[in-house]
Amino acid sequence: MASLATFVIRYRWWVIGAWIVVFVASLSLAPRVAGALKQGFGEVDTESRLAIRQMVDALDLSDSSVTLVFSSDSLEVADPAYVGAMEDAVAPLREIPEVTRIVTFYSLPSETLIASDRRTTYAFVELDASIDESTALVEPIRDALADTELDVWVTGGVALYADITAYSEADLRRAELITAPLLAIALLIVFGSVVAAGLPVAMGLLSVAITLALMFLMAQVTDMSILTLNIASFLGLGMAVDYSLLMVTRFREEIEIAGANAGGRAAVALAVSTTMQTSGKAITFSAGTSVIALSGLLFFDFMLLRSLGIGGITVIVFSMLIALTLLPALFAVLGRRVDALSIWRRRRRDDESGFWFVLSRWVMRHPFVVIVPVVALLLLLGAPFLGVKLGAPWSSMLPERAESRQGDNIIAERFGPSELAHIVLVETSPTSTLSPENVAANLAFIARMDSDPRVERVESIFGADPAAAAQRIAALVASGGLAGDMADSERGALGSLLSADSRTQVVRIVPASPPTSEEARALLADVRASLPGSDMGGDMTVLVTGVTADLEDTIERMYTDFPWIIVYVMVVTYLALFFLLRSALLPLKAVALNALSILAAFGALVFIFQQGNFQELLGFTTEGYLEATAPILVFSIVFGLSMDYEVFLLSRVKEDYEKTGDNTRAVAVGMQRSGRVITSAAAILILVSLGFATGDLVLVKIVAVGLAIAVLIDATIVRALLVPALMRVMAGANWWAPRWLGGGPPTKSRPTTL
Repeated sequence: MASLATFVIRYRWWVIGAWIVVFVASLSLAPRVAGALKQGFGEVDTESRLAIRQMVDALDLSDSSVTLVFSSDSLEVADPAYVGAMEDAVAPLREIPEVTRIVTFYSLPSETLIASDRRTTYAFVELDASIDESTALVEPIRDALADTELDVWVTGGVALYADITAYSEADLRRAELITAPLLAIALLIVFGSVVAAGLPVAMGLLSVAITLALMFLMAQVTDMSILTLNIASFLGLGMAVDYSLLMVTRFREEIEIAGANAGGRAAVALAVSTTMQTSGKAITFSAGTSVIALSGLLFFDFMLLRSLGIGGITVIVFSMLIALTLLPALFAVLGRRVDALSIWRRRRRDDESGFWFVLSRWVMRHPFVVIVPVVALLLLLGAPFLGVKLGAPWSSMLPERAESRQGDNIIAERFGPSELAHIVLVETSPTSTLSPENVAANLAFIARMDSDPRVERVESIFGADPAAAAQRIAALVASGGLAGDMADSERGALGSLLSADSRTQVVRIVPASPPTSEEARALLADVRASLPGSDMGGDMTVLVTGVTADLEDTIERMYTDFPWIIVYVMVVTYLALFFLLRSALLPLKAVALNALSILAAFGALVFIFQQGNFQELLGFTTEGYLEATAPILVFSIVFGLSMDYEVFLLSRVKEDYEKTGDNTRAVAVGMQRSGRVITSAAAILILVSLGFATGDLVLVKIVAVGLAIAVLIDATIVRALLVPALMRVMAGANWWAPRWLGGGPPTKSRPTTL
């Protein structure tokens, strides 16, 4: 750090110039980032994803489509005026090259496309494009729809993804507009100087610009999720400001000390060097712990989580580089002018009369009086997590005003909650799915499903009269006919459910409950436990897919890996702190306290987002479950951030302990010298979190609120009360380490009057 400080001071203008070039280059790339990001979770080899690929390939289906919902207050669908209005509305879509087919109730007659009110219907616009390419076509499709007397909504999975992209960008702009002035005001209060307060704000804005540019570049070589846009930007702003706050605070202290012992450039150089060797070292290790926590996301198979890990790690590394190069260069230029344009004069207070010193002394006089109720409180806060229900939002991820959500809600209200979210069986046979044994197995399965009150209807090649259809199929097979020779009426009026070679067949089950409900999940489990062919002597292999199956498979895969990720993060973080602090017990304490903070935050998330408390205040509607990726993301982000504060505190404690050998006094002094900066950093990060929590996307809102709660708990209850109490109890054992690491037996702390 001393060598780096010398280099930065000597070449300060070159360093500043290099970062200006990086910033200007970032401004040219950052606006293009949204178009380069991907939708969804990415391809994973779960049963549901394998079934989708098998079905698309065998039945030559379109990879993607857009759903159009039509409704009228006065006309019924059978009215020629209704049909004419629909045809007029969709006619321009046929001019779009990627549109391969438009399926309506009058082009492929089917009562399932018509609501019971006879005034609402939906249609499919099939596209010859990938999901991400189709997402870019949603807005052209909306624009191309001709004006009509009917009410029209564009919805479906592709439209939902398109709206997620649009709201992600809007949320980011709103968050920046909200947080930038709040940050400036908060930092002005903390520092009392316009220049000192301006440095962290400038570093934060620089970090966000670089973050967006880097995401664009990374998206050229690997898939990056659209949700990375908000979370990585949020991390970039928060971490850059946190690191800058620590560096600026320490430099102001050191320039004051150096100024009393030296003058001019020598004092500035000494202050920069000392800042780098103390706060710079702490930032390096704290960034390292954050990187370790986020690196756990790289082990997941899901593009969403993996790209968030890549984006988060990149952001933290560049935030650290900004703090360790650009800030020292600016310090070298500014010197004492870092306090220019002061609005109030700082008053230095002796350590022993400071608030944090007095508080920590009181805590260390009554350690068990503090430890027992505080730990009990944290466990109580985390208790709701015992009843967590994990799920994944569909249209509810978007605000109610989003067109795609409105269209999805109309279909759910007028057709049924799972009208577009079937449980789909993809059946394959090495011979034919139309063999007598396989037909018998399907008929028995369909009869069982038709009698299940949880099932709205079953769609298959057997149509509404399975027995009659089975006889016709048997006659066709006996005469040597092929599946491709079957009439459309025998295939059903709902699209292709049978491959041309009859080796692949699809059965669709329409649940009577929403796809994310407990009832739909239970139905899925029963379907998978009693697939057709298992007891009929058939030779079919059956895979199950659909919205419910895909969500269940995704959650199961994520939470199979998650416990191992937790172990990895905790162990590697422990080892990193072990070598930083040269202590065996302090890293263990840090990991345990982080786990308590995160548990309390998880409980709060269940209380708010699953149970629905404060939903009007936060602007969301609960679905009765917690979004499945939220605990994983909150753990990965919060574990690293909480460890930042632990490193900031213990670095100051260790400085004093190495000078005095007095554990109790070192804790009090460390608390006094870091308490204000940790509290300020936490308050600023909470402001940033709440700024992003005002957005419309539910997942970003959950992560932001969870982070704000965890940071609040960590910077107050844990850091101010539990840490000094536990360090007092452990006394000299705090600093024990194996002899090969330069340690020895536990030392007796010098007596201190409390």
